[in-house]
Amino acid sequence: MQKHIDLLKGPILPSLGALAIPIMASSLIQMAYNLTDMIWIGRIGSDAVAAVGAAGMFMWLSNGLATLAKMGSQIKVGQSLGRDDRIKASHYAHGALILGVFFAFVFAMICICFGKSLILFFQLNSPQVIADAHLYLLITCGLVIFSFLNQIYTGIFTAMGNSRTTFIATAIGLVLNILLDPLLIFGFGAIPSLRVAGAAIATVLAQAVVTLLLFIAARQDEVVFPFVHFFSIPNRKAIIEILRLGFPTAIQSMLFSCISMVIARLIAGWGDGAIAVQKVGSQIESISWMSAEGYGAALNTFTAQNCGAQNPKRIEQGLKISLKVMLGWGLFTTLLLLLFPGVIFRFFINEADLLPLGVDYLRILGLSQAFMCLEYTAASLFNGLGHTLPPSIVSITLTASRIPLAFLLSQLLGLNGVWWALTITSYAKGLVLYGWLLKKKKEPSFLYKAPAPLISDQQ
Repeated sequence: MQKHIDLLKGPILPSLGALAIPIMASSLIQMAYNLTDMIWIGRIGSDAVAAVGAAGMFMWLSNGLATLAKMGSQIKVGQSLGRDDRIKASHYAHGALILGVFFAFVFAMICICFGKSLILFFQLNSPQVIADAHLYLLITCGLVIFSFLNQIYTGIFTAMGNSRTTFIATAIGLVLNILLDPLLIFGFGAIPSLRVAGAAIATVLAQAVVTLLLFIAARQDEVVFPFVHFFSIPNRKAIIEILRLGFPTAIQSMLFSCISMVIARLIAGWGDGAIAVQKVGSQIESISWMSAEGYGAALNTFTAQNCGAQNPKRIEQGLKISLKVMLGWGLFTTLLLLLFPGVIFRFFINEADLLPLGVDYLRILGLSQAFMCLEYTAASLFNGLGHTLPPSIVSITLTASRIPLAFLLSQLLGLNGVWWALTITSYAKGLVLYGWLLKKKKEPSFLYKAPAPLISDQQ
């Protein structure tokens, strides 16, 4: 099977599909990591789910730092390969990996030193929930380097047109996680029951295996990684360019996480069970947005390579095809969440008093899925062209509006008002960003604009 997809010529839909399907499958596998934890943790009780949900917010926050290195390198590696310049692509790959290691170390130290205070931010009610959340945070965020490297390797391989490798590695990690979760959470034979800590250990071990597999694949690569010398000094200009392109997206991701934490604190006013509902509901809903994010990564690479090759007509054709695919997926998930919310939610938490809350969450958030997919499509095209600022401006502004809107609507509608605030702002983000894209497309130089000058070969 061909590993590297040719995105510069030939039929667009088969090429995009060949690249996107493994990425989307990898995204669904990543979602399955979280859902697997939720399924087994849910068997312990909603308190354990709330603990994992609170600590998991900081893993989500860490993704912003990983995105800083991943997004910039994915764009520049893709554009460099579009110009058939593997040496310069390797400079960006090398710089991203070095940044990933550095950011992971800094984030881990913060979580280890201030973990208890971070968990207390959510004002959880049960001392046991607080203790479990702190332990989960120490394990997953203390060893966050594996998650960081996996994301950066995935971005680089995707930029190369090779999504199959990361899919295989991620799938192996999922199988391992599925096997380890019940063993470490509940214990078996000589293995003690570790409960919440067991879920964290299982996740980290699976991530470490994925990192090892991706490192081996990189060593066998013949396109970019032969020119990457990990222990050499990275190219300074490559680092600067990665940071320039990745910074808006990273700030967007981290602020999104911070805003979600504030909203989670608001939700905690309805009890720890409400936090559990939000955690499980968001994981279920992620079947839509993680798939959209995966397809968006393929569209990003397609756009970046064709931008480097100066092929604007093909970029526009790719956008039209992607809109049909993404909106179709959004409508499908909307129907799924509207028609079967109880069946889906009961699979994770079967506590009778929480089921109505879960059903309301899925039905209300289900209405926003197509607009979320529209946002991802527009953002991916902007990012692939190297215009990372517009998606970040729209996302940061409208996501921040969730806080006052959630507070206002919760006074009128209770907990459901919080869910409606999330849905309404998703509508707005999709429509505003796509409208911005349509306006920019009218500018003659938008799709024709050459990427920024690439770095020199001098270190």
